[in-house]
Amino acid sequence: MKILIVHVGRTSNKALNSFIEEFLKRMNRFAQVELKSVDSSKGRSVSPFEVMRVEEVNIRKAINDRDQVILMDESGKSYGSRSFAKMIDDHFMHNSKRMVFVIGGAYGFSENLQSRANLMISLSKMTFNHELALAVLSEQVYRALTIINGHPYHND
Repeated sequence: MKILIVHVGRTSNKALNSFIEEFLKRMNRFAQVELKSVDSSKGRSVSPFEVMRVEEVNIRKAINDRDQVILMDESGKSYGSRSFAKMIDDHFMHNSKRMVFVIGGAYGFSENLQSRANLMISLSKMTFNHELALAVLSEQVYRALTIINGHPYHND
């Protein structure tokens, strides 16, 4: 089971960084999980379209054609923890493609990147900054892996 979590921008908050690293360590007990940070566009005078274009180029460098790409977006499909775990489990039962979760930047994803995605998932109807979204996604992927493996972390 290979999972890649791609996120735009660096995580500068030390407490969140520590939280994310802890869950990455926990996830790797159950699957091969990697985090990959990609750069956004630099400068305040850059248009939102240009920012999304630069982010798309950098995200595409991190993924390959065989990957199952899941964009994290507030307009995506909502899952509960058990249904999210089932979606991950079903994916790995039926194919060996790497599952790639992508957290975008402040302006979301370009239409081209959205058309490349196999699925769009919402963590919430609310908007999170990329650092908080990464922390929430890390915990939820860990929770899903514990559900799949019968570990007692998750309580209904």
